[in-house]
Amino acid sequence: MHNIDFSPLFRHSVGFDRMHKMIDAATRQDSTSQSYPPYNIETVSDDKYAISLAVAGFSPDELEVIVKENTLIISGQSQASNSNAQYLHQGIARRAFERRFQLADIVKVTGSSLENGMLRIDLVREIPEAQKPRKIEIAATSFPTKQIENDKAA
Repeated sequence: MHNIDFSPLFRHSVGFDRMHKMIDAATRQDSTSQSYPPYNIETVSDDKYAISLAVAGFSPDELEVIVKENTLIISGQSQASNSNAQYLHQGIARRAFERRFQLADIVKVTGSSLENGMLRIDLVREIPEAQKPRKIEIAATSFPTKQIENDKAA
């Protein structure tokens, strides 16, 4: 695997440390560990989003949703089963997992729910007033007109 050095891109920038860390982390991820559990990211409306994870077999007390420094961390730890079942085929994994999603500064988690094996995380984008576009009125100024006098000696 090739390592890519992004440091030349960030030599002349200030305040983009988080972006650098995200790019670096994205290039180092192992694709096999990032495939479980499967998930969807949905646009609900202009400023509302939802992340859905397929967590079949997990109960709410086996799942954890944490927001820490613009990172949404969703983890699952299945508790030991008390049944002595002998499976001919066990296709439901129920293995431990951790999924991380980077959130923009203006995206907030508003809630979560578990229904029919789907964990849903609701998100909203809250744009502060200072960052919303605003129209700047253009003031019309009148330039003083100077009249040229005609001096004729009579």
